[in-house]
Amino acid sequence: MKRITVNAYQIALIFKRGKLTNVLTEGKHWIGFSYRVDIYDMTVPINLSCNELILLSESNLLSDYLTIIDITDNEIGIEYRDGKYKRVIHSGKMGYWTSPISYTVEKVDLNQIEMDESIPKNILMKPEVLQYVRIFPVESYQKAILFIDGKYIKSLEPGVYYFWKTQELAVVKTVDTRLQNIEVSGQELLTKDKAGIRINFSAQYKVVDVNKAIVDAKDYEKQLYTLMQLALRAYIGSLSLDALLAEKESIGKYIIDRIQLAAVELGVEITSAGIKDVILPGDVKDIMNQVLIAQKKAQANTIMRQEETASTRSLLNTAKLMEQNNMLYKLKEMEYVEKISEKIGEITVNGGTGVIDQLKQLVVAK
Repeated sequence: MKRITVNAYQIALIFKRGKLTNVLTEGKHWIGFSYRVDIYDMTVPINLSCNELILLSESNLLSDYLTIIDITDNEIGIEYRDGKYKRVIHSGKMGYWTSPISYTVEKVDLNQIEMDESIPKNILMKPEVLQYVRIFPVESYQKAILFIDGKYIKSLEPGVYYFWKTQELAVVKTVDTRLQNIEVSGQELLTKDKAGIRINFSAQYKVVDVNKAIVDAKDYEKQLYTLMQLALRAYIGSLSLDALLAEKESIGKYIIDRIQLAAVELGVEITSAGIKDVILPGDVKDIMNQVLIAQKKAQANTIMRQEETASTRSLLNTAKLMEQNNMLYKLKEMEYVEKISEKIGEITVNGGTGVIDQLKQLVVAK
């Protein structure tokens, strides 16, 4: 006989010829020399990978002391110690003793691509767990669609989505739902009267139906650009250059009305549109400048004639009044003499008193 000591939080397994025959807990015990003793720390899990330990799971003697967790090839286990994350367990069997330290294992089926929301997000960010996770953020200004193995599954609202890495491939495609701008720039077009011009056109739009924009349409932005380009060419080709320049403010409304139905099929709503620039060839620009100068000169000549007519009419009225009133005539005469005097800087008189008398006669009213 031999004596063994089992300390607190230990357990002794007694084997004979490879078979478990007894389980001993804390205390001093006597056993025969033909028995083998294995002592385990009950606060530490055991990995049941070897054949001998696998037999422990088949013995009824350990049913009150040992819990077996079996992790299959398509699973992982997230181990918690006293409610705190400990590690990730891969395929195999793990044994957990009944002890003051509590161990729990949450099994994850990697054949299920969508994740159970019971797993805290901070656990998913652990490096050992993260290698099994796909993360897809959807911003507050976005909407998204989930595809699994290329098949449409559902629409996703803003948030962060987690999926397990499985044989199935999860893909999340996002669309910006904010108001956006599209430019149709440098379009060389011919007007109805064969004038070559270049147009820069701009429009504002937003995605209102993410399913149509992603699932039903391929590259909705390019298709929207092409629709606007074709509508712009059709409209410019129906107007002469003068009519285009006169009605360019209405082009935006025409383009919106023309392509709105097609835009709805793309999941897009056009909110506003308009021409930014109309660029004329150099020779056409020179001719138009000459026409503008001629028009302005004609307007200036007309204004000058109107002013001359008004001035002549005023002079005529003044002459009639002076003819009827001698005092008014004399006042007018003195006004002109005063204006002449203002121009004279110096007067030199020669010839005696006779000249002074003559000057007095000129400036002094009788």
